[in-house]
Formats: sequence, C-alpha cells, structure tokens
Amino acid sequence: MEETISLKELLQTIKKRLALILAITLTAVIISGVVSFFVLTPIYQASTQILVNQQKEDQMMYNQSELNANLQLINTYNVIIKSPAILDLVVEELSLDMTASELNSKISVANQGDSQVVNISVQDENPQTAADIANMVASVFSKEIAEIMNVNNVSVLAPATVADGQSPVKPQPLLNVAIALVVGLMAGVGLAFLLEFLDNTVKTEQDIEKLLGLPVLGVISEIEDSKKASMMNMKQTRTRGETVGS
Repeated sequence: MEETISLKELLQTIKKRLALILAITLTAVIISGVVSFFVLTPIYQASTQILVNQQKEDQMMYNQSELNANLQLINTYNVIIKSPAILDLVVEELSLDMTASELNSKISVANQGDSQVVNISVQDENPQTAADIANMVASVFSKEIAEIMNVNNVSVLAPATVADGQSPVKPQPLLNVAIALVVGLMAGVGLAFLLEFLDNTVKTEQDIEKLLGLPVLGVISEIEDSKKASMMNMKQTRTRGETVGS
C-alpha cells in the first residue's frame, strides 16, 4: 500500500518543528555573519587598462586586417602578462615578499568584449598594494613586449587608482548572510521532515488508523487539571448538600 502525504500534513510538520527550523536558520545566519565580518580578511581590487594598437605615423586610419591582427595578439598578450618574464620584474621593482607564482594568483587578465582594450585586475589585502601591482604590471609589460615580440603597440589607457573609502570585493557579508539564511532554512526544514519520518511513536488517533488500518470507534480524552479540580469541588458541594438534607 503506497502511503501519500498531503499538503496539510507537510504544513503540520513544519508547524510542529518550527522552533527547530528557526533555531537552525538563526544559527547559520549568526555563524555566517561572524565569519564574514570578523574572521575573513577583506580583499580589495584595483584595475588598469592597456590598449593594444599598432602605432603608425604615416596614416590615421587602420584597415580591418590590422584590427583583426591586433585582436588575435591579445590572447597571446594575456598569457605573456602573467608569465614569469613579466612578473619576476614586477616582484623585483616593487620588492614584493612573494614569488611570481604567488603574484600570478592575484592577477586576472581579460579583454573587454571584442575590443582592443585589455583589463588587468589585481586583488590584495591592501588596496594601495593592489593598485601599485596593477600599474607596475602594465608598465613592465608595455616596455618588455617591445623586446619580446619586436612590436610597439601597447600603451597604458587608464592607470589603477585607490578611491576614498573603497569597499572590498570579498567577502560580501550581506550576500553570505542571505545565502546562509536560505541554506539554514532548507537544512532546518529537511531535518524536520527527517525527524518526522523517523518518529514511529503513536500520538493521535490518526496514527492508530494509519498503523492498524482500522477506523477509530471512540476516543478517551484527557481531562485537564483545572477541570478535574472543578469537578471535585462540584462533587464535594453536592455531598455536603446531601449530608445537610439528611
């Protein structure tokens, strides 16, 4: 016999375990907030832009083939920017206490759409350090690429700067708390249904009907203490009246 669960039973289970669900959700939110605000180190990001464009003095316009060639070079440049040939010089110039491999993990390079603009982003615990690294990477690359590929088609378009009151890119406390709220709520509801599924005790007449497959003919209800006291008082009053009458 296949057992089905109605929407009413689901809502009753949630209502029954509401305290547990709220406790788990609140705990997840508090832990997420404490970790996001007080444990995780804020990471800042600074970005600079370089322009890939062959310099020509004898003509003002570029044909389509030259533009396509520059766009194809961008993928090669993205690899060279993060290569030890560039990053070792950046580490040396800034006297950074890290290796080129460690610096590589802080840098991301990507061109914006199909444009000839390459965006160099650096993430660091210090916003000024992130800006200094981004600017130095762009500066070193624009100088070294002339020797590496015998071209002179890179120029710095927009240097990285540090804004007043700059906000970190991660962690994002509000987003983390929102995720923890959803995850905690899902975990609480899931645990509530699991406990309900594992609970095989008989509590109501409906449980008896499900367990035995027989209809309930009668129910002996429990008398509350207040009603018991009221009934006892009525009985004592009646007894006294009968005694006086006799």
